Amino acid sequence: MSGFANAIYSHESFATYSTFIRKNTVLLTTAFAGAFAFELAFDIGSNKIWDSWNQGRQWKDIKHRYMVKEEEDDE
Repeated sequence: MSGFANAIYSHESFATYSTFIRKNTVLLTTAFAGAFAFELAFDIGSNKIWDSWNQGRQWKDIKHRYMVKEEEDDE
């Protein structure tokens, strides 16, 4: 085998793989959990960036100017 193939199929890399991911179910669970966590972190991060760039221009920031509170009658 060439040097590259030896590096790919070396005993150390196979030992690491077989230690952490022995079954296909573990691999799939890890992949799905990682994708879910990445999506959640990406969405939260992008929403925070969007809110900071558009602060004061969104409806949640200016709603109080246009909404009229109903006055309660005290009888």
